[in-house]
Amino acid sequence: MPLAYLHHPDCLRHEMGRGHPERPDRIHAIEDQLAASQLMDLIRYYEAPLATRQQLARVHDGQYIDQIINHTDKEGSVYLDPDSLLTPQTPQAALRAAGALVYATDLVLTHKHKVAFCNIRPPGHHALRDQAMGFCFFNNVAVGAAHALENYGLNRVAIVDFDVHHGNGTEAIFTDEPRILFCSTFQHPFYPHCGADTVSDHIINVPLPAGTGGEKFRDAVILYWLPALHKFAPQMIFISAGFDAHEDDSISLMRLHEKDYAWVTEEILFIADRYAQGRIVSTLEGGYDLSALGRSVATHLRVLMRMNG
Repeated sequence: MPLAYLHHPDCLRHEMGRGHPERPDRIHAIEDQLAASQLMDLIRYYEAPLATRQQLARVHDGQYIDQIINHTDKEGSVYLDPDSLLTPQTPQAALRAAGALVYATDLVLTHKHKVAFCNIRPPGHHALRDQAMGFCFFNNVAVGAAHALENYGLNRVAIVDFDVHHGNGTEAIFTDEPRILFCSTFQHPFYPHCGADTVSDHIINVPLPAGTGGEKFRDAVILYWLPALHKFAPQMIFISAGFDAHEDDSISLMRLHEKDYAWVTEEILFIADRYAQGRIVSTLEGGYDLSALGRSVATHLRVLMRMNG
């Protein structure tokens, strides 16, 4: 059963200005590396559909949804926060990104695939119920997780987030939802400057200081994530897969490498095999050094596809 790979060309049309790190080249860098690694021939491609308003409304306010999807050429480009430029091309890209998570969830929970990866942009884990933030417009992983709860009757869904930035939007959306276990590692203090003080039995935040390398990252996952995941026994796992904690990524001061992403993916896969029938949906979040991003995603997918070497 091959890995499901979800993408849509609309995700390439969203641009936030010259020099912006969250750029279409990120998608190309991943696909180039997958081709060079001969992985593209081993996955099954699916075009991401447009998310519906009903699917978005499970995690976003209606007025905010309308603000995004009804944005037109006449309105031009508007900054919704200092990092997030809403352009006339953004609505389609954002709808495809969220739709990818819904479709990936369907593919996994109807047993067509055990594992799916969404190579999409814009990313999503900073998006709040009613606000764009940090390059994010719709909270893609939250849309997918809410779809799993609503349409498939699951009552234990885990979201693990190893992006270098805290997934504050995901935490905020599910702060009162005990059917979601949210585990996040992130550089702290760092954007978005929150999460370190969260106290919750279903939100496991692990702030890490600048300069943290693979050994300390692994220790944090072993000490905090894994006991919580075993206790929760998730029926499905979503991964907010950000690769901007890589040592080569200039956006942060962390020192992870491909081998660390391989290791954490193996640990997630073990949990999924034990409790969730192997069911995983992974989605791209951050990662801005193109070479490191491509290599890291290829490594992540190789593990998810249970390939050696």
